[in-house]
Amino acid sequence: MKASRWALLWLAAMLGSANAQADSYPVRPVRFVVPFAAGGPTDAAARLFAEPLRKQLGQSVVIENRPGGGGTAGTEAVLNGPRDGYMLLLGAPGPLFVTPSVRAVRYDVQKDLVPLAEIWRSPQVLIVHPKLKAKTLGELIALAKSGKINAGSAGVGTLPHLSIELLKREAGVNIVHVPYRGTGAAVPDLLGGSIDMLFGDVAVLASLVTGGKVNALAVTAAQRSPLLPNVMTTAEAGVPALAVENWYAMMVPANLPPAVMSKLRTAARDAVMDADFRAALAKQGAGSGDATPERLAQWVATETAKWAPVARAAGIKLD
Repeated sequence: MKASRWALLWLAAMLGSANAQADSYPVRPVRFVVPFAAGGPTDAAARLFAEPLRKQLGQSVVIENRPGGGGTAGTEAVLNGPRDGYMLLLGAPGPLFVTPSVRAVRYDVQKDLVPLAEIWRSPQVLIVHPKLKAKTLGELIALAKSGKINAGSAGVGTLPHLSIELLKREAGVNIVHVPYRGTGAAVPDLLGGSIDMLFGDVAVLASLVTGGKVNALAVTAAQRSPLLPNVMTTAEAGVPALAVENWYAMMVPANLPPAVMSKLRTAARDAVMDADFRAALAKQGAGSGDATPERLAQWVATETAKWAPVARAAGIKLD
């Protein structure tokens, strides 16, 4: 009886200690895991959001880049870590619904992850090397039909890669895909002429266009980008189905302690509404949403339904 009583007392003490730790969360820096290399749009989005999140949490938010496996390595690292709220995830299309649609992964997005805030939404822009004999999207399609065109992307299974595959399908052309470890890694080869074209976030690539280093053929949005007002949309260019918006969300593992989850929900909601943060996004031609976590979860499901067939039809292979 004494042993049982001591066991119960020990268990109560441990539960009390865990509850106290959750109530005082956070008491140390929080890691924000980006499942891609530094220098690309995912990294830029996370670093912009880290500051307003820091203000809300009252603790440092440390960006940790963990590239690999089309974003699955970083995603799995968060899910395999302690469920204590000290590892957050920058959720991105690739590891959330592209990779799971073409190969088995060790997580279930709908069950294992909870989206708390949409922190970045940006259309893609299609840019080409200045020496390429294509000044419009129509001319690029004609060129692709008559010869070999290659295109770089942020990596296999990323949204820029899917944009290439969608263009191939809609235009009936063959384009050779050249994957890189992030958009930042692909840009030097485009500037050097090793690749012909590249899809990427307007926010990341606009400066190359305005600086005259590359030509922009189209923006994958319903309206022209304020950063590139002279660049037509894909609908204006004759390919309306090529409508693509890249987006990222702050996500956390499911089953966090209720007190921690509640604090993170509130912090994420308030951080995304931070005036300085929203002004910084607008300056880069990006935006963020005010959707509830429930609406974000539905958005993930909608995007999965849209892109999974494209990924499968393209025969995307991820090791």
